[in-house]
Amino acid sequence: MGYVLTQEGFSDAISQLRKTYRIFAPVRKKGAGRFTDVDAILYDEVNGSEEIELHEKSDYSAKEVLTPLSETLFYFTEGVCKEADLDTRPVLLFLRSCDLQAMKRQDQIYLANGMEKDFFYQRRRELVHYVLIGCSHSFENCFCVDMKANVSEDGYAFSVDEADGMYRINVLDEGLNAVFSAAATSKEEVVPAHVTQNEVHVRVPETIPAEIMKHPLWDEYTTRCIGCGRCNFVCPTCTCFTMQDVYYSDNGRVGERRRVGSSCMVDGYSNVAGGGQYRKTQGERMRFKVLHKILDFRKRFGYDMCVGCGRCDDVCGEYISYSNIINKVADAVDAMEKEGR
Repeated sequence: MGYVLTQEGFSDAISQLRKTYRIFAPVRKKGAGRFTDVDAILYDEVNGSEEIELHEKSDYSAKEVLTPLSETLFYFTEGVCKEADLDTRPVLLFLRSCDLQAMKRQDQIYLANGMEKDFFYQRRRELVHYVLIGCSHSFENCFCVDMKANVSEDGYAFSVDEADGMYRINVLDEGLNAVFSAAATSKEEVVPAHVTQNEVHVRVPETIPAEIMKHPLWDEYTTRCIGCGRCNFVCPTCTCFTMQDVYYSDNGRVGERRRVGSSCMVDGYSNVAGGGQYRKTQGERMRFKVLHKILDFRKRFGYDMCVGCGRCDDVCGEYISYSNIINKVADAVDAMEKEGR
């Protein structure tokens, strides 16, 4: 069912929804960017519709709501282990199509990866319902069209598109019809806006031979990449984490265990007992990251991990373009095929 709301009507609808749901959405943070006069758009819990940023891409992804950068999993004493408390109110999470598609990748890793479901992720995930923010135009560095993440036809409770002070809502969750019907000026069919063309294009090879592992294209990033991990932390599909135990007592028997976001690109992440290190150079780490996004994940689950949001390109302090790396891989594969390798 589709509805058209004024700004006041949309505000009223959000106020009604807040009686039942916690609402998380992109929020403009004044002066929180790289410089004091630069804003940042970050995810946060909102108290009203005026806080929700609908027109610009967020600097960080919506995954932070489901997988916080630092999350206490449980507390322990010498004789008791207790799960950390969790706010059990349902959540509405505003995100764009690329991030909605990315959440499916998160579910795949944490809930359907051929092992036991991740309890701590699952208990958060069961509370979350998505709200699709329509995309009327492509943003800088986005290549969601080529990654087939530009359109979401389902998987959300309702969608929202704003233009000239009017809000067009497409409701898929029938339980929410009453809220929007009461606030709407009219009812009509609404199709969420979506991007049909990006300025940035990528060409993902259908097959990638194992020889790509030794290709010299990765050597460039041993000198260019500084291993800050920014690309991983803003990526909506990256799932790397590490564990930290925080002790309250000198004997180490009272404390808490935390899951902390980490990065395959930072020094030390691939270290193992005995001083071994699987990927020593930044070129090797870049190879691992890229091939995981466009090869390994697809082999396991049948589709690519990357959704083309372009945040990795946005945030890289060394101006390394991930989309350009994908195209370099495609060119290298073409050259190998010509050589008969």
